[in-house]
Order: sequence, then structure tokens, then C-alpha cells
Amino acid sequence: MRATQWMGKKHIEVNEVPDPQILNDRDAIVKVTSTAICGSDLHLYDGFIPTMRSGDILGHEFMGEVVEVGRGVGNLRVGDRVVVPFPIACGSCNSCRQGLFSVCENSNPNARIAEKVMGHSPCGIFGYSHMMGGYPGGQAEYARVPFADVGPLVVDDDLTDEQLLFLTDVFPTGYMGADNCDISPGDVVAVWGAGAVGQFAVASAKLLGAERVVAIDRFDYRLDKAREAGATDVLNYEDVDVLDALQELTAGRGPDAAIDCVGMEAHHPSTAIHAYDRAKQAAMLETERPHALREAILAVKNGGTVSIVGVYGGLMDKFPIGSLMNRSLTVKTGQAHVQRYLKPLYERIRNGEIDPSFVVSHTLPLEQAPQAYRMFRDKEDRSNKVVLKP
Repeated sequence: MRATQWMGKKHIEVNEVPDPQILNDRDAIVKVTSTAICGSDLHLYDGFIPTMRSGDILGHEFMGEVVEVGRGVGNLRVGDRVVVPFPIACGSCNSCRQGLFSVCENSNPNARIAEKVMGHSPCGIFGYSHMMGGYPGGQAEYARVPFADVGPLVVDDDLTDEQLLFLTDVFPTGYMGADNCDISPGDVVAVWGAGAVGQFAVASAKLLGAERVVAIDRFDYRLDKAREAGATDVLNYEDVDVLDALQELTAGRGPDAAIDCVGMEAHHPSTAIHAYDRAKQAAMLETERPHALREAILAVKNGGTVSIVGVYGGLMDKFPIGSLMNRSLTVKTGQAHVQRYLKPLYERIRNGEIDPSFVVSHTLPLEQAPQAYRMFRDKEDRSNKVVLKP
């Protein structure tokens, strides 16, 4: 089959690789009909996530048709159309029983590597380094899905791939970012990052009852998308001081909640702090550029909530712990527990409450994955969300 492979930093190729095989009774093989490049894939592309190996198959957002099932998979049949959550979860461990699927205790065969970095291991993830299990991803013609009796959701044929594909990651991630905020009527929610996850966080905050949602980014076309998603206010951080602007918008109180949808490769208009973090990254003294997170903590009201769904990989410097502690802030975070949100969000799509296809800017054949990664990373041609068709 053809698959997108990581061959080194900023080096992507589409090559022939062996077809996936059933390795366990709880496996399924899915013929991929649509897959997407995620903002967190760019952390792999830019070389910030360790334990990648040349030839690794990328991609954790994919859907398609079941073509083979293991003997232990009773919920799927050949021919079923499915969306596949990016966290690989067993469904029976202590974490899964609590609905914390992205920290499944049994799905990462390389847990010891993750434990050295993080203390404890999260779940295995498709196409996201050997620290996260070394599982081949779904930017390919076919994919092996472990624990297929737990993860994939069978979906109807009358909805398009573009309406359903983002149930695999970015829609539940944005929704969980908003859900973490315990939104009450009248709340003001600020969202850092107006990419696809940020756009879904904006839409989700509105669905959950926020009165005002402020989107923060530096690309006007992404802020336009955020408005389309439901943002009542947008801030271009290259044009305004975000902290001052949020104070003004909230009569000096600060937003009730802040959602960080940016993560480890944040940009900052201040040359000094941006250069500081870039230098520390280059010297391997920190793995993150946490500008958005620092700002979110400083901006939110006393007693407010900071929700972090942007991806971070390791260590950061100049973390404002004094502000966090002294102002009684609450932090909620995590990779999205997609399996928890799949059915409720699918019903919202079915009921017409939201059409996730609004985030799609480009649809390209799988063969153009190398060009698509460059375009998406460099924000060329107003690229917002790129779908690949095998």
C-alpha cells in the first residue's frame, strides 16, 4: 500500500510499504477513505517530538471502511463505515473505566520510554512516535486498528467524510477544551489559537452556553473562521496587547476561562521572549515555546479556569506558577478522551447543531502529502485544515 512516512525533520515521503495485518484477535483493518494533517503532526514534522524513526507512518485522524476483523471484535462487520479515535484504548483498565481513554494503562507497549519523560505513560497513539507506542498511522491506504471493539464508531452513509472525519480528534479536542471550563450562562471564554482545534473550541464554548467567546491568533483568515464558528470577538495579537484588550473586554475582571489550543510551538510578537525560547529549544534546555499558556494564565480572572488542549511534549521555562497559585486558578488538561465524546458529538452532527466540514480548506490526494505538510506548516494559501484522500 501507499503511506505517508516520516523520513527525518521536515522530510516527508509517500512510499510503498507492507499492508497491515491482523496481529491480535481484537484488531481490525480499515481501508482509509479520508485522513487529515493535524496541527500536532507539525510537531513531528518540525522535529520536536523524540523517538521518531525514519520510515514511521504518520497520521492519527482517519476514517474508512472495515475490510477485516479479528475473532474478538464483535461490534464491527466487514463493510462498516467507521471513524477511528486517535487514542488507542483497551476499554477495561482503571483509566478507561473512568472515561480517561487517553491515559489507557494497557495500549502503549513502550510505556517505559514515556515513563522516563513523564513519570507515567499515556495511551498509545496512531502515528505519533515510539514513545507513544510506535503504531503505524492512518495517512495511508489501510490501517490496523488495535482494540477495535472499543474505539471505532460505526457511522451512517448519508453524512460526508468531511462532516465526520474530525470526530477522530480535533472536534472532541476542542469540545473537551470547552467542557473543561465548566461554562455557565454569561461566561466569557478566551481561546488562544484559531486553528481547527481553536475553531472547534470556540464552537463548543458557544454550544455549552458561553455569552462571549474571544479568539486570539495572528492570521486574519483563521480569525475569520473563528467568527464563522461563533466567536463574538477576535484579537490579532500582532495588532493589540492581548492582556490589555481582554481587560478592556471584561471591565478589568478577566475572562472566566482560558483555553490554550496552541501548544509547544507558540509564536510571540516580542522579539526578546521569542528569541529566548527559540534559543533554549535549540540548546535542548526546554522543549516548549509556552507564550500562549503564559498569557492565558495571566489573563484569566481570579479563581478562573485554564484549559490546556494544545500539545506539549516535555519541559518549559518561565512558567508563571506564582500567578497560578496565588490567584486560585484551576488547570484542566489532557489529550482528548475521544471515545467519551464520540457518540454525543456524532448526535450533534446528526441533529444539525454543527457541521464540522467548515474547517476544511484543502482536499488533496495522498501522493501530495509532502507538499501538503509544507503548505500547512507555512500557512500558505490560507490553509486551515488539509484532508488527504488515499
